[in-house]
Amino acid sequence: MKYIMDYKKIFKSRSLRFKILNLLNWVPDKTMIKIQYKMKTGRKLNLKNPQRFTEKLQYYKLYYRNPLMKQCVDKYEVRKYVESKQLGNILNECYGIYDKPEQVDFNKLPKKFVIKTTSGGGGNNIIICQDKNRIDKEETISKLKEWIKQNPKKSFGREWAYEGNKNRIIVEKLLEGNDEKLSGINDYKFLCYNGKVKYVVFDGDRYIKHKRSFYDENWKYIDIQSDCDKLEDVIPKPKMFDEMKKIAEKLSENFPFVRVDLYCVNKKIIFGELTFYPWSGYVNFEPDEFDFELGNHFKIEEQ
Repeated sequence: MKYIMDYKKIFKSRSLRFKILNLLNWVPDKTMIKIQYKMKTGRKLNLKNPQRFTEKLQYYKLYYRNPLMKQCVDKYEVRKYVESKQLGNILNECYGIYDKPEQVDFNKLPKKFVIKTTSGGGGNNIIICQDKNRIDKEETISKLKEWIKQNPKKSFGREWAYEGNKNRIIVEKLLEGNDEKLSGINDYKFLCYNGKVKYVVFDGDRYIKHKRSFYDENWKYIDIQSDCDKLEDVIPKPKMFDEMKKIAEKLSENFPFVRVDLYCVNKKIIFGELTFYPWSGYVNFEPDEFDFELGNHFKIEEQ
């Protein structure tokens, strides 16, 4: 039986976890990744001949160095990359970009908005404002300052693309879901290899209890369990799926692997983000064979 350590249950405070990881910055990347992989998956990491998707993601972190990746993980700079692909029309409306939290002018913002750090923060550093007249501005600025300070020179997951990037504040339009059966906004995550979509991860009910389901490149359901509950029902193929797929392939053509996140709101496709290390490569799939299936498409050489 594999022993898997859930460190979030042991150290419940996120700031405490960050402090501990900061203290371990001196540990070499390769050593730290091996330790984290063993703790979080229960397996020994194979870097000499990686076969699993999760193993190849660790190899990706350690040895693949495409400078374009650093631009693409920044929530603001990635917009320029999307525009370079002649896809500026899918960008969400941006209300402002700020070096310091106290520069945010709430008076000029609309009633609803989303405010977050450009480094992403693992999807945690985000504030959804439904009514700016009810938001505690001082508390918000204080929280943003804390998030800015948490941006380390060394990525906690040793994810090279995020290291050394400048962390700023970006404010965007709040996208609201239009699916009566699911809570929040539906998120379509396209797993792309050298410009070809192979799988799609669908995330729904994100504001109640995050659920996830998997599909192949033709939207055929795949019975996979990952890090959160499966959706009970098979989701019908989105009407704009083919167009979303083309967009994902256009945005992914420069990389051996990248996950392209897209939304579809009121019949309009909206860009979410590009993610090179989903789950940071620390996830178990059920059945386990799916890890190898994902890895089979991942052709990577040092750069």
